[in-house]
Amino acid sequence: MPALVNYSGDDDFYSGGPFCSGDSGIVLSIGSHVDIFCPPRKRARISGPLVVGGSVFEDKRPSIDILPDECLFEIFRHLAGGRERSASACVSKRWLTVLSGVRSAEFYRSKAPRGQSNDMNVDPASNNTESISADEDLEVECDGYLTRCVEGKKATDVRLAAIAVCTSSRGGLGKLSIRGSNSIRGVTDLGLSAIARGCPSLRFLSLWNVPSIGDEGVFEIARECHSLEKLDLCQCPSISNKSIVAIAESCPNLTALTIESCPNVGNESLQALGKYCPKLQSITIKDCPLIGDQGVASLLSSASAVLAKVKFQALNISDYSLAVIGHYGKSITSLVLSGLQNVSQKGFWVMGNARGLQTLASLTITSCRGVTDLSLEALGKGYPSLKHMCLRKCCFVSDNGLVAFAKGANSLESLQLEECNRITQTGILNAISNCNSKLKSLTLVKCMGIKDLSPESPMLSPSESLRSLSIRSCPGFGSTSLAMLGKLCPQLHHLDLSGLCGITDTGLLPLLEGCESGLAKVNLSDCMNLTDEVVFALARLHGGTLELLNLDGCQKVTDASLGVLANNCPLLNDLDLSKCSITDSGVAALSRGIQPNLQILSLSGCSMVSNKSITALKKLGRTLVGLNLQHCNSIGSRTIQLLTENLWRCDILS
Repeated sequence: MPALVNYSGDDDFYSGGPFCSGDSGIVLSIGSHVDIFCPPRKRARISGPLVVGGSVFEDKRPSIDILPDECLFEIFRHLAGGRERSASACVSKRWLTVLSGVRSAEFYRSKAPRGQSNDMNVDPASNNTESISADEDLEVECDGYLTRCVEGKKATDVRLAAIAVCTSSRGGLGKLSIRGSNSIRGVTDLGLSAIARGCPSLRFLSLWNVPSIGDEGVFEIARECHSLEKLDLCQCPSISNKSIVAIAESCPNLTALTIESCPNVGNESLQALGKYCPKLQSITIKDCPLIGDQGVASLLSSASAVLAKVKFQALNISDYSLAVIGHYGKSITSLVLSGLQNVSQKGFWVMGNARGLQTLASLTITSCRGVTDLSLEALGKGYPSLKHMCLRKCCFVSDNGLVAFAKGANSLESLQLEECNRITQTGILNAISNCNSKLKSLTLVKCMGIKDLSPESPMLSPSESLRSLSIRSCPGFGSTSLAMLGKLCPQLHHLDLSGLCGITDTGLLPLLEGCESGLAKVNLSDCMNLTDEVVFALARLHGGTLELLNLDGCQKVTDASLGVLANNCPLLNDLDLSKCSITDSGVAALSRGIQPNLQILSLSGCSMVSNKSITALKKLGRTLVGLNLQHCNSIGSRTIQLLTENLWRCDILS
């Protein structure tokens, strides 16, 4: 035994009863009759275990855990770099909590030896509580900063503390999004405070549906993150005016703010923003019942000359607020007004006649009963720079208001009407004919007042500037109306007639023949009465320019159309044949054509396409990046597997 164990001093074993010396030796009990004493090599700095009746009682808790948090805080301040801090945070949840409480500026800075890096490769994890992994968080480089996004059950205070510790020495966290919260261990002010202390470089913060975060956490953000530029608050009921005022006073670089469904945010917040945020460019306020005319007036009247985008939705504001917008909004280029039930016709009329929105380029109005023919005419005449106009669910606008607006809006390039049911086909055609020479796009969606014209309708002058026409889900739009559009819109490039189940080949053919410059994108989905004749006409008249064709739900389109498309449309790159009457023969015909640009092909719901098409699909797959074979019940799983193996660069849906 002395040869095996080399101790300094005597190598003898000491047997006998329990023995304890004054020099802190170690007594080991081998059996019930033999005790062994091992003399120490040198005097121990830590007292040995207590031996009672041959048993050893030892305090298993590490001595550093006995230290109070204040001592640990001071120790952690002296850690050399990010790697050491990350490794320390992995020890326990307590260490992670203490580390996350150290502000970035409070760490002692020391120069690392040349060639040595302080980058962290380890993410903190709480011991026996919750494991944190960098791979579970979204992390990408963005303008020199890191971006993190935590959602749902992953959104906890522990995870935020880990993010704060990990990113503090890696360029700093630039963007943070918290969406939802863990139902058991949700995000609170503690987690957000850890982010504030560890990430002073934070520029973008988004909080969605985090009811446990209140003013205290946002106070810390305002106190530490003076570089904050964008703040997004949605469904945060615990956040009040105090938080927004603190942000406004401490973050002079704030450029964009969104406040949605925050019931405790009111006029005081908007007043502070107008007073302390000279760089504010965009503001969105939605569903905040405490915000009224006073707040909106204070913001707009004192806002800087750079406020360009304004969105007010579901607010308790009146005509007074719209008058202020019309007078003071000299720098506004984009304005969205939605669900303003207390605003009357007078408010919109005054906003148009105030002549203050001279730079307004985009205007969207949704579900506002104050928009009538009179106010719409004032809006058209009052905004000389207006290029994009969208009206949704404005039930008091009729043909007269639309035509008057079209005549007054001299710079209008895009007009979109959704669910404006008093507008008829006569109003649409007259608006196109009387609109300025700059109108490029017209979109109609679910306008139930549109009915098919009689053949005796008056002739109108065509629009040479219109390039895009979209008429979706307007069931009254028929073949006679299409023929009239063909004469009014000779320069169309994009045509979308999806959901017009009443149109036929006879009505659509004159429109296709009238498009002189060549159609590039055509969407005829759910036009169930169209047949192969329309596809033949498209290939003959526009085959040289056609790039996208959507025939989803056109059940009368057959294999004959595919052969024509294959031989006449060399630029076609997106073809949707979902729920068409296509068989294996049609797929084979398509593969035999010259399709060097075809990248997306959808055969979803084509039940007559079977395993026999595998050869044709492989040939088409040379250029495909997307193939939809969902609900193709005649194609087996083995065929799908073979296609997946061969078309490795193609995303296959099955």
